[in-house]
Amino acid sequence: MKRKTQRLWIILTCMMGFAIAITLILSAFSSNLVYFKVPSQLINQSISNSTTIRLGGMVVANSLHHQNDHHTPIAIFDITDGKAAIHVKYRGILPDLFREGQSVIAIGYLNPQGIFIATEVLAKHDETYMPKEIADALRKNGKWDPRFGPPPDPDSWNHMIKPQ
Repeated sequence: MKRKTQRLWIILTCMMGFAIAITLILSAFSSNLVYFKVPSQLINQSISNSTTIRLGGMVVANSLHHQNDHHTPIAIFDITDGKAAIHVKYRGILPDLFREGQSVIAIGYLNPQGIFIATEVLAKHDETYMPKEIADALRKNGKWDPRFGPPPDPDSWNHMIKPQ
């Protein structure tokens, strides 16, 4: 084999290896994506049940209910973006900073009955914090403008949802 031909095969083999490595990296990256949605987006889009989603919004006042299943706490509550609300079911202990009327992000999936099954619930870390995505959704829906002070009183959140 000539030296030029040998060099060509080496370059082609390296390029093929590089292409395979890039393909594997991109496929691993795409399988780990978690999309952020607010309730009105989640209700209006068809999403497969196996898709992991970060659901963000405010916990509707007086919507939190506790149950027990074989000594495992279950929390059922509603999350709203001011436009729509969705029921959330979480099996486990809620974070200490979890409160009704506060912003929250739940990670999980939407079951066929339309209930969001949370595998993890993240609460805000202080009274003034609100995740950027939730604040943007509330502003977009015309429910809150940070220039005019803090978010509305938690008791008003269940009145901000359009009846279904």
